Amino acid sequence: MDEQRRARQEAVLRRLDRFSRFTDSSLRIPFTRFELGAEALIGLIPGIGDLAGFILSGYVLVEARRAGASGTTQRRMLRNMLIDFVGGLVPVVGDAFDAIYKANTRNTRLLRAELLRELGREEKKPFPWKTLVGLSLLFGLISALALMAFR
Repeated sequence: MDEQRRARQEAVLRRLDRFSRFTDSSLRIPFTRFELGAEALIGLIPGIGDLAGFILSGYVLVEARRAGASGTTQRRMLRNMLIDFVGGLVPVVGDAFDAIYKANTRNTRLLRAELLRELGREEKKPFPWKTLVGLSLLFGLISALALMAFR
């Protein structure tokens, strides 16, 4: 890989890291290790928020295309975007799912993994199922309290 292309790809990854951090993990929940981002907060607006998050996620796909990501990687990114969108539509559990699925971070990792494979290196991270259950319970409790408060 030539130096100019490598520099462009590193710049893309830096931009995507900042974007993913903002959309997926810019706010830390006090007294926990869990972080959520602007996309999870926007997703709390029924329907419209999830669509806005889907559109925001398109930026990562556009950058991946510019960086020369393979068709397979781009399809996986689109799949992650659709899973995040559809999962976020489910009442209560969808908000928790949206907060932990972090499609933009996943897609940035997919692109990074492809670029690292080109260089002969790789990395991987498991899905946080315990966090999904915990946040679902927390958001369910918050929704129940909100319903009781507005009766």
